[in-house]
Amino acid sequence: MDPIEAQFAAANERDLDRFAAAYVDDIVIEDGTGQVLVRGQAELRTLYGRLFAQSPQLHGEVVSRIRVGEYAVDEERITGANLEGWPTEIHSAVVYRLSGGKIVYARIMI
Repeated sequence: MDPIEAQFAAANERDLDRFAAAYVDDIVIEDGTGQVLVRGQAELRTLYGRLFAQSPQLHGEVVSRIRVGEYAVDEERITGANLEGWPTEIHSAVVYRLSGGKIVYARIMI
């Protein structure tokens, strides 16, 4: 399965192990300004583990996707997020870089 689709399916089921498996060990996730939100699997599991545990109604969908080589740009809508500092409804553009069947980098612009 495509790693972006795999992580979306896992997030919608709040399955942290399947979600994390879509990412490389040294994953870097940044916000729109380049601030690092996650560096590595341990931080990914901590952040998204809290999100999944606190957000029983969490649901995401891809509105549109553009693919160019190893990059994908998604327009995404997330509802039901319940994590301090995050909005409950998120409309974002996310740039993913893929390599070896995994996500190696993501920038989330909200």
